[in-house]
Amino acid sequence: MTVDAHHHVWDLAVRDQDWIPEHSQLRRDFTLAELEPEARAAGVTRAVLVQTVTVPEETPEFLALAAAHDLVAGVVGWTDLTRPDIAEELARLRELPGGAHLKGIRHQVQGEPDPEWLLRPDVRRGLTALADAGLVYDLVVLPHQLPACVKAAETLPRLTLVLDHLGKPPIASGEREPWASALRALAARPNTVAKLSGLLTEADPASWTTADLRPYTDTALEAFGPDRLMFGSDWPVCTLAAAYAEVLHTVDELTAGLSAAERTAVHEGTATRVYDL
Repeated sequence: MTVDAHHHVWDLAVRDQDWIPEHSQLRRDFTLAELEPEARAAGVTRAVLVQTVTVPEETPEFLALAAAHDLVAGVVGWTDLTRPDIAEELARLRELPGGAHLKGIRHQVQGEPDPEWLLRPDVRRGLTALADAGLVYDLVVLPHQLPACVKAAETLPRLTLVLDHLGKPPIASGEREPWASALRALAARPNTVAKLSGLLTEADPASWTTADLRPYTDTALEAFGPDRLMFGSDWPVCTLAAAYAEVLHTVDELTAGLSAAERTAVHEGTATRVYDL
């Protein structure tokens, strides 16, 4: 059995996804009705639905979806971490239909011009509120923002930080530094975990191979260990490079050298523990 720790859905009639290029194949609706049969066929029994846009309306919608669909075991939503009443807002979200499925919060830090956005006093206050609420924080960052993630992990030891997409390493170029050193520094903090997700689209989506990905996943396995890594499909973004089943198969290939217990950790154990599924 597998937990997909990272996927998205959207309905363009409800809300535009302004990050999607105009002529991209992603510029259509992607729903749970489309994902569910693919996930079930691949052996995925539970999934974590992750925010895509920074608007407050999306999180209640995702919680309602989780309440209505057995596949969605957890939601990583969005709320403004800098709002003065952040603790009250987190409590309000948990009282909504499906609110028990709220497991974490994410912000599009990758789009913030300040590489130390995470260290701003108003942001740190919000992150502290997450820790107080027992929620985790998903990091969607670029490699140059990883040093700030390390500092945040050091100064907020009660908060679990989940690194999405391994910090988006430059797989297409084949470069590893300074990404690898920064990843190891983050992994040295015990309150951090990471997702084997979103890597096919950091490679060349049209010509990637498992060999292209292996140096990066091997670095992550060495740094974090299987007990702090989890599989995520990044569906439907992954469809730019591969079908759902192929994404899971690729992670299986990349972790084939692990023991059965270690593979179980990557497939379900880490995500189940970190997101309290």
